Amino acid sequence: MIRSAQIILFAAQALFWSCAIIGITVTSLVGEALASDPALATLPIGLLLGGSLLSVHPLSLFMQRHGRRVGFLIGSGAGVVGALVAALAVHRASFPLFCLGAALIGTYQASAMFYRFAAVDSAPPNRAGRAAALVLAGGVVAALLGPTIAVWSRDLMAIPFMGAYLTTAVVAATGFLVLLAAPEGRVPGNAVGGWAAAKALLARPKVRAALMVTASGHGMMILVMTATPLAMAFCAFDLSQSAQVIQWHVLGMFLPGFISGRLVDKLGAGRVAVIGGTVLLVSVGVALSGVALGHFLASSLLLGAGWNLMMIAGTTLLGQAHAPEERGNAQGLMELANGLVAATASFASGALLAGAGWSLINMGVAPVLVLVALGAWFQLFGAGRQGLTEAAGKP
Repeated sequence: MIRSAQIILFAAQALFWSCAIIGITVTSLVGEALASDPALATLPIGLLLGGSLLSVHPLSLFMQRHGRRVGFLIGSGAGVVGALVAALAVHRASFPLFCLGAALIGTYQASAMFYRFAAVDSAPPNRAGRAAALVLAGGVVAALLGPTIAVWSRDLMAIPFMGAYLTTAVVAATGFLVLLAAPEGRVPGNAVGGWAAAKALLARPKVRAALMVTASGHGMMILVMTATPLAMAFCAFDLSQSAQVIQWHVLGMFLPGFISGRLVDKLGAGRVAVIGGTVLLVSVGVALSGVALGHFLASSLLLGAGWNLMMIAGTTLLGQAHAPEERGNAQGLMELANGLVAATASFASGALLAGAGWSLINMGVAPVLVLVALGAWFQLFGAGRQGLTEAAGKP
């Protein structure tokens, strides 16, 4: 039963990230074509992340009370509707309608961010890392197939890019059907919710450190990755080359999942977070060293790997700092923080690229990571041995 649940989540992860890769590859290009101002090219991606931001905490609390399955179905259903709206927007050349479709797809993204939590919840403690790794492996499948689908579907219809969003709708609908077989995923015992409970969680240094680690890694990755297809277009690379770079990036995001959990168990979440931040800095160095295809490929691969290490480290820290009945609030807070930072980064990305250029975007990553590393270290130092004992309110 546990294994079958993980396989279902593996398939759902592969289908979601296939949709996401199509979006990463073409959305900023469509935005540039439809927007009246080039600085607004990444606004649809920002609104997608904004839709995710608005959905993520309510979805987390909803799933705690009503189960994972129904929350996942709501998310994938929103993905189908959003993709159809985006296709209609491309047909009508309507930028506002395209932004609406992107925001609806954000709810799909919000629900999919809980697949890794659901995998861990369904496994015994001694197999939690392997369960998460199996689900993350779905992203590898998407990395191999998604860019090819994006390039193939671009000209599927007479109007460029309309076919990409119709294909996204079909893939999301397939995800909906797969998730009908997902386990219900209710939380045993009395669920704790509300802003008072969230405030109590944020009072814990380990929770704050976990949020800082994942939000910074996620935000920096979104800032650079959102700008990458546009930067490549400015450098005269075609869509197939951009899709190849996205493929390398997503492989970097998910291939380390097979070892990052074991690294956290062996070295500790704090050390792995530092390693992840270092990998992100190396990716910045590669990006600043040139604008040949090889530079984009290598920097994007490293960008994804750094994100993975920081995400796994932060998720592990969070799991050590809350009780089961606090799951909905704790996980919702993490994804809310990730979404808030990512939405800000994506909104800023297009304007920074248009006004300041590719180099400045990458140069801005370094000081942010240094400040976050110092803040997270301070929180962890103050946390001491706090964990589930503190979460339960015990001395």
